[in-house]
Amino acid sequence: MTQVSGTLITRNYNGFRGVDFSNRKDEISLNRSPDALNMWKNYKSNNGKCIETRPDIELLEEYSDTIFGCFFYTVKGTEHFIVHSGEKLYDNGKQLNLVHTTDNMSSMADTFMAKNKSNMFVMNNILYIMDGTQYIRYDGTELKPVEGYIPTTTISRSPNGGGTLYEDVNLLNDIRKNAFVSDGASKEYILDVENFDATYGVKVWVDGKELTTGFTAVPESGKVVFATAPKEPQTPGANNVVIQFKKQTEGFRERIEKCTLVELFDNRVFFSGNPDYPNFLWHSSLDNPEYCSDLDYYTEGTNDSKIKSIASGNNAIWTMKEPSQSNTTIFYHTPTVDADYGKVYPSMHSSISTGCVTTGVNFNDTICFFSERGLEAISGDVTTEQVIRHVSSLVDSKLLNESKYKEMMLEEWEGYLLVIVGNKVYLADSRAMVNINGSNEFEWFYWEFDNDITSTLVKDGVLYLCSDDKVKEDGVEVIKHRIYTLTKKDTEIESYWSTLADEFRYPHYQKTTNKKGCVVDLEGESVTISTKIDNKEVTKINDYKNIKGYVVPRIKKKKWKSIQLIFSSNKPFSLYSATLEAYVGSYVKR
Repeated sequence: MTQVSGTLITRNYNGFRGVDFSNRKDEISLNRSPDALNMWKNYKSNNGKCIETRPDIELLEEYSDTIFGCFFYTVKGTEHFIVHSGEKLYDNGKQLNLVHTTDNMSSMADTFMAKNKSNMFVMNNILYIMDGTQYIRYDGTELKPVEGYIPTTTISRSPNGGGTLYEDVNLLNDIRKNAFVSDGASKEYILDVENFDATYGVKVWVDGKELTTGFTAVPESGKVVFATAPKEPQTPGANNVVIQFKKQTEGFRERIEKCTLVELFDNRVFFSGNPDYPNFLWHSSLDNPEYCSDLDYYTEGTNDSKIKSIASGNNAIWTMKEPSQSNTTIFYHTPTVDADYGKVYPSMHSSISTGCVTTGVNFNDTICFFSERGLEAISGDVTTEQVIRHVSSLVDSKLLNESKYKEMMLEEWEGYLLVIVGNKVYLADSRAMVNINGSNEFEWFYWEFDNDITSTLVKDGVLYLCSDDKVKEDGVEVIKHRIYTLTKKDTEIESYWSTLADEFRYPHYQKTTNKKGCVVDLEGESVTISTKIDNKEVTKINDYKNIKGYVVPRIKKKKWKSIQLIFSSNKPFSLYSATLEAYVGSYVKR
């Protein structure tokens, strides 16, 4: 039998991977930390050769109310920084007013935004903004509600009816047109509705010229009567009479305005998250976010569970629903050309029954969503059977216990998926995967900020964080609504990294450290190295100043079962590796 007592064992802690809050004690965790704060791998600066303190926040701007969204919008060579704060909208710090226009008047409102998270996107050089109650557009000069494209619903129509259905009704606009081929004799022109709105001033064009007189609208009968019958078109069969009228359908516009989920895909805008239509997905027409056909919608399963998130990837738009008794919770839509309807996006159900309880995202070409168990990644494309693999085992024990787990926000930055829960940030790293129980999962890091984060933005590699800060002014606590950039490096910030509670391969034996057998490779202005024996109190070994290279801590600890090394500082530092030697002693006494 091989004698164990007296054996010298060397532990090398290097190639650090991330945190492991799962309390495993196997060898896979040697280069992970069961307790770390504000550390990460900066692949850009050092190619991930070490772990280091994260950057700190630098104040950029301050606003009068909670910041629910921000966005950079460049048009005509000018960059606009758009901020949604409280009930107001700002452009480069200047408050914007919303212009409401009608046929006869215009009005301006300075408080109009809802106090909800807003979605902003750009299409055709126009910025579109949604806050769950309205849909507005901004061209860098004028801010106004989306008025919507006016469709021509019928063409080649004779004065007494018929014709060909041409364009669908626009959910965003109650106004529509009918195009007629005059017969040279008829004065009454019957529209394609039984009645229309009397409050709207009907517009008429004959042979391309707008008429201001010579016709009478009869809304209750759905027709327009001319004093003199329009002449026949010069080109036989050509549409030479166009009538524009208004036919309001209650609730049509709100179907889009009340959406809280927006995704751009296949040169269209997809909308969902309307609480009145929990399982509906709408989309705009091609390259036109202001035209949403009343027929361009899909229902995802039953309405007993709502769509929690939409994301595009794998040449499809994906919808992720909350848990449901109807089993299927993940649906997808791939572009399909229909002979009659053109490009359509039929709804297909996946083979996944695990529901989404928070939100989802396309992270590095992988569709992911958060379930009651943590982060799930969808494997398999739309031509194969989809399955999910769990990818957050290393942080589930902490993440799932966050009180604001179901209110999380997601942001991609520097190759990480930032999972923001209140003032906590969990960073998923897909560049460094780990195999756990036969499944590839993400590595993770963990940060904390002083205050809850209310919205985020990434522009040119810079992460913008908005928060409601509690500060004291003249002894009174007040709230400051601020935007920060995560760019400050010369700062005071608490960060630490601890190795696992290492039993040096022999859990049933006592160990004694070799006091000359610890070497640490690190950099930093001020770093404290401590130990923790058998999960008891932390004992400081020494403080090290202005280190750039190796230090040799004198660690002399006897008769321990497990030991941890802890590296901490209130200044930024980098940790490359650590080596610790220990002699195996006798059996642990009970």
